[in-house]
Amino acid sequence: MTDSDTRAQRTGAARTTSASTPARSPWPALWALVIGFFMILVDTTIVSVANPAIKAALDPTTGNLDKVVWVTSAYLLAYAVPLLVTGRLGDRFGPKNIYLIGLAVFTLASLGCGLSPTLGSLIAFRALQGIGASLMTPQTMAVITRTFPADRRGAAMGLWGATSGVAMLVGPLAGGLLVDAFGWEWIFFVNLPVGVIGFVLAWILVPKLQTHPHRFDMVGVFLSATALFLIVFALQEAEQYDWGVIWGPVTVWMLLLAGILVLGLFIWQQARTRSEPLVPMALFRDRNFTVAGIGITTVGFMAASMSLPFMFFLQLARGLTPTESALVLVPMAVAAGILSPLAGRLLDRTDPRFLLVPGMIAVSAALIWYAVLMNLDTPMWMFLLPSALMGAGQAGLWGPLATTATRNLDPRQAGAGSGVYNTMRTMGSVLGSAAIAAVMQGRLEANLPGMADAAGSGAGSGAALPPEVAAGFATAMAQATLLPAGVILLGVVAAMFLRRPPHMHG
Repeated sequence: MTDSDTRAQRTGAARTTSASTPARSPWPALWALVIGFFMILVDTTIVSVANPAIKAALDPTTGNLDKVVWVTSAYLLAYAVPLLVTGRLGDRFGPKNIYLIGLAVFTLASLGCGLSPTLGSLIAFRALQGIGASLMTPQTMAVITRTFPADRRGAAMGLWGATSGVAMLVGPLAGGLLVDAFGWEWIFFVNLPVGVIGFVLAWILVPKLQTHPHRFDMVGVFLSATALFLIVFALQEAEQYDWGVIWGPVTVWMLLLAGILVLGLFIWQQARTRSEPLVPMALFRDRNFTVAGIGITTVGFMAASMSLPFMFFLQLARGLTPTESALVLVPMAVAAGILSPLAGRLLDRTDPRFLLVPGMIAVSAALIWYAVLMNLDTPMWMFLLPSALMGAGQAGLWGPLATTATRNLDPRQAGAGSGVYNTMRTMGSVLGSAAIAAVMQGRLEANLPGMADAAGSGAGSGAALPPEVAAGFATAMAQATLLPAGVILLGVVAAMFLRRPPHMHG
């Protein structure tokens, strides 16, 4: 027995760093992973501020907005669909290996995005970026779950959550500066040096963790991918086809219904799969995992949908440049950046509901405040106030939700759990991106009957709209902003059902 233990120790020292007896501080590895994680999350929102410029360059002739929104949706869809599998890949082949492969794919796809000559090729490279991001994301949470003890995980997830929140807000700011200074292509080229630095640091600092053998549920992979694609494609294209026929006898409603039916079949199949289901249903026996998953779905929806109508309003109705538009979001990024780490430290000592409920209410209030201010007469400085409130609210969302979801996970399920959690977050983002496009187009047609195409043409030119169109356009964008404000309130209801983790004593 002693010889065997000694042999295991020697092997472990050479090949792996055990979760239970880490040979070194886990913090340097986490910081290395955060660089790549920050980059892929920035890319979920950086495009929102560049959309008018991308549309002007690559799709200037059409009046509607739905084609350019696919630049975001293709990324999010390719990001979301494989997440259930990529979490398992990390368990099977090691989080470090899968993370490095994903980072390489993402960085090379960024180069392809910046060099794209057409909207179609840009959308294709964005999808490839999404696959790279999907390989990376679950590994960051799995490494935290496996290298930090439960009572110190709040601070680590606080950093992870701060990265999520700040990246979602820095994206539009960085995008505005880059679009104005160098052109839309540079929102992708900037990833190249960051990707190389992140790769080298992760190669050096991230430990090799024990791998766990897994079978892959290919039926589950096929069913989940089909369901997600049908639902998102139907929502994305609904407005363009007026909720009617897409091809021959196929309608939007048929695609949507088919997606929901396949999703139901996937859930049934997962419940019946005994050996290695793609989504272990045991995860959902932990009430906090389930509730945090619902909460992060609403937060993902809000994060993907809130900035699009606001950026179109600032640039087309108010005539701001991309940089000026992005500067309006500075208080948001500053407040989230300062308060998120504080929220993470506080989370190890308090009930997560004390952070989540006020945070979600603050975010909803900030979005309603934006909607009230979004007209042609509001002084620009007034938009800084809801921006600061939004940042303060978001500080109480990302880290607390991630910590609450993963605190009770078995290390063997770290990859599967983080894959499911991130799938729910990203599906929220995909649905938010698709739904906001449909609502924006619908509100344009309602507020500018007969002139919606003129407004769309303005979006294609990248120039400010004429006054007779701008007022109706502003009203349409303000009304669209109420959608994420309402959805995040569903997260408040979910958060009320969380349980205080038992190891906390004050």
